Amino acid sequence: MRTFLILLASVVLALAHPVTAQEMPAEYAAVLKTLSRQGDYKDGVLKVNIPRNDVNVSIDGVATPTPFGFGGWIALTKGDHGDVMMGDLVLTENEVNPVMSAVLDNGLEVTALHNHFFYETPRMFYMHVHGHGTTADIAKRIAPALALIGKARPPASVGSGKPIEGKLDVARLATIVGQEGEQTGAVYKITIGRPDIPLKEMGAVINARMGLNTWAAFYGTDADAVVAGDVAMRADEVIPVLKALRSNGIDVVAIHHHMVGTEPTVYFLHYWGRGPAEKLASSFRAAVEQTDDKGARR
Repeated sequence: MRTFLILLASVVLALAHPVTAQEMPAEYAAVLKTLSRQGDYKDGVLKVNIPRNDVNVSIDGVATPTPFGFGGWIALTKGDHGDVMMGDLVLTENEVNPVMSAVLDNGLEVTALHNHFFYETPRMFYMHVHGHGTTADIAKRIAPALALIGKARPPASVGSGKPIEGKLDVARLATIVGQEGEQTGAVYKITIGRPDIPLKEMGAVINARMGLNTWAAFYGTDADAVVAGDVAMRADEVIPVLKALRSNGIDVVAIHHHMVGTEPTVYFLHYWGRGPAEKLASSFRAAVEQTDDKGARR
């Protein structure tokens, strides 16, 4: 009887004081300390909060609170060989590429870059990050990227743009890239197919003309040019291409899909850069060389 009463008392106490959260492991508490961030531990997952309380965002003229969609985070949980990290960083336009470089330079991965809203001021972007390793190692590697959030200067306001007067040595650009392009007005565009990716949709071959291609559009002069374009990639090419572009000073603007239900999955990366035309062409070539485009270039 005494044992029964003790068990009954224990159950009553448990019901009176329910457990609402797991006790945080010491190694995860150390992550919060390393990153100087707050977070919580539930369901075996440490979630680190990175809210953008420092940014006042208006959407279509409506001032919106941070929890409306501007609460960035990273999360860690145990895998078969250490911890796995995933996260979604909320960034202003001018923070995107410095943070991306910090992520890549520290051996972590950027897996997506996109927007969540239209008509927002300032423009906000969402960068998905991924990594694995020991708990302490992941914290050490992601810390430099998180330290940049909220530190970048806002872009200077500018008026309407001005055209760049002059011409490009397009023959030189074609030589550097290894592929001839087409001239349309002041723009020289080089398109490179991906015949190495056998892609079909409902039996139809999806080739370069159908959108399975990498391209670069150049405009300006030999000394002062701009480039914009798209890189079509297999999954294992994404990170090498990102590193090639960022190491050459090219801004990455978006990472996403153009097609669904295809096998293999093809990812597309949009980029932008400004500088001497030959340097831009070399930067594009460096990115293309990270892809298996054999036979695509003449």
